[in-house]
Amino acid sequence: MSTTTTSSTCTNASTGWSLIDSRYQMKRKIGAGSFGQIYFAVDTVTGQEVAVKRESRDSRHLQLALEHEVYRALAGVQGIPRAYYYGQHAEHNVLVMDLLGESLEQLFNRCGRRFTLKTVLLLADQLLARVECLHHKHYLHRDLKPDNFLVGRTGDHRSRVYAIDFGLAKRYRSPANTRAHIPYRTDKCMIGTARYASINSHLGMC
Repeated sequence: MSTTTTSSTCTNASTGWSLIDSRYQMKRKIGAGSFGQIYFAVDTVTGQEVAVKRESRDSRHLQLALEHEVYRALAGVQGIPRAYYYGQHAEHNVLVMDLLGESLEQLFNRCGRRFTLKTVLLLADQLLARVECLHHKHYLHRDLKPDNFLVGRTGDHRSRVYAIDFGLAKRYRSPANTRAHIPYRTDKCMIGTARYASINSHLGMC
């Protein structure tokens, strides 16, 4: 996984965007939020379709460096997308990662906001496994919601749920032998999405 922070000077004439890490060509924007933008891109070396998350380096709340750290800690774990590159590109920080399919929120809406009992049980099994793995690696996600679980795009991966968007994640205990827990606090602002945040998060507990 490359972590080079220099940007390419080679520009694609059809899009006007320069290559990221001298190989990843952004094609079109496919999403946006308070964190920045997400682009559909192609690896010009292998032809693989990937996603590029981009945030302005002038942002008050930079998240991609932490997100990249979490992806590295979870590398190789089932249900966690691969991160291929993190670095600086022009005026932005960029993270290149697996391109995935629809979110559970999108699927829920497409199904008339009703899943069968079988679907709920199959999803619950995978969702619990993803959260358990994250906690085992000493991190809290802090923004769990249907929008942050996506399914794969092709083949068997279409039935696999992936956890994404670790920009608000936090290490809650030391990975060393002591596994010391972070101090308990009650003076924090709510973290995450209000609709899905825990009661303790609303109360400022951490």
